[in-house]
Amino acid sequence: QVQLLESGGGLVQAGGSLRLSCAASGFTGGTYSVAWFRQAPGKERELVCGIKWSLGGTYYADSVKGRFTISRDSAKNTVYLQMNSLKIEDTAIYYCAARRGVVITTHAGNYDYWGQGTQVTVSS
Repeated sequence: QVQLLESGGGLVQAGGSLRLSCAASGFTGGTYSVAWFRQAPGKERELVCGIKWSLGGTYYADSVKGRFTISRDSAKNTVYLQMNSLKIEDTAIYYCAARRGVVITTHAGNYDYWGQGTQVTVSS
């Protein structure tokens, strides 16, 4: 059973940085893609970025390109989200999600495993 545990959220001023971590367990017998989603109050959950666990290919939403970087440490079974130049509109609960396969899809319903989420708040 795949389990995901996020950490690293918090309060930061606009223009600042945060790094989120997603510790994964249970990745056995296949290929996986891991993604970060976020959900702001009153809005739908949206894909922020994703990474193919074995191949390392990445995807970024246009809203975060050039500011956010997703990476993984296979030895630690951990995926990171480095967020720089944070904006107020980045405020949301950030979720780590995983699915079997090498395709990073934008639809949250295609992901089988989810973490509990971590709050990121960007203030002015």
